[in-house]
Amino acid sequence: TIPRTVSASALGPHTPNIENGRLVFYAGGCASCHAVPKQKDETKLGGGLALRSPFGTFYVPNISSDPNDGIGGWTEAQFVTALTKGTSPQGEHLFPAFPYTSYQHASVGDLRDLFAFLKTLPAVSGKVRAHDLRFPFNIRRAVGLWKLLFLDGEPFKPDPSKSAQWNRGAYLTNALAHCAECHSPRNALGAIVESKRFAGGPAPDGNGGVPNITATKLKDWKVEDIAFMLEDGQTPDSDRVGGSMGEVVRNTAHLSKDDRLAIGEYIKSLPPR
Repeated sequence: TIPRTVSASALGPHTPNIENGRLVFYAGGCASCHAVPKQKDETKLGGGLALRSPFGTFYVPNISSDPNDGIGGWTEAQFVTALTKGTSPQGEHLFPAFPYTSYQHASVGDLRDLFAFLKTLPAVSGKVRAHDLRFPFNIRRAVGLWKLLFLDGEPFKPDPSKSAQWNRGAYLTNALAHCAECHSPRNALGAIVESKRFAGGPAPDGNGGVPNITATKLKDWKVEDIAFMLEDGQTPDSDRVGGSMGEVVRNTAHLSKDDRLAIGEYIKSLPPR
């Protein structure tokens, strides 16, 4: 059984790297969901965005440094627990609309740096309304059973047969950037269909679809094309990405060129599905 919490003693000593935390923040696209809707300041993480799904509507929480309404009162261990175990400081199961199924693969050092960076951002007061979910999907205890089926608790493991750039891209794509969470179809329980991972599918909100990003769709793209799209939003055929992918690009544009190329190398290696 995967432990539900991470203890402070298990974390050990750590010197926070705020700059790395900032890059983790952008790689994870934290502001795209957690920034207050319809305001331009991406550092004000007061939440409130409505995420519609087949199970009901999730309302993204306040993760600002406010000690009462945000996560300003959380410990580092509680933060790492939420991102890797999907458990709140109160011991409740978090709904997997929060993509801890991907964040569980992130390095603990990166998550600790992210926590340190978040603490430098403004406090935003105001609690977000409760989720509006259909029965029985509103029962948090049932999420524990869901985790037993779909949360493996495994950190990212590099492939020694691949290059350092490929492994960096695999880590960013599968852990921090959580690309598969949108670019994969899901089963009746809302979990990714592993045999179709990255093969695209219907948009979670029911409006349109999310494209296949395996060789089936991107066979004519070069690694550099993917990297440039993640910086500028322009595709090889001179079109531009929009919608939620436009939000992604606003974040990945902050990454280094090497990281964007690494993501491109990994995605370009994905077999057709």
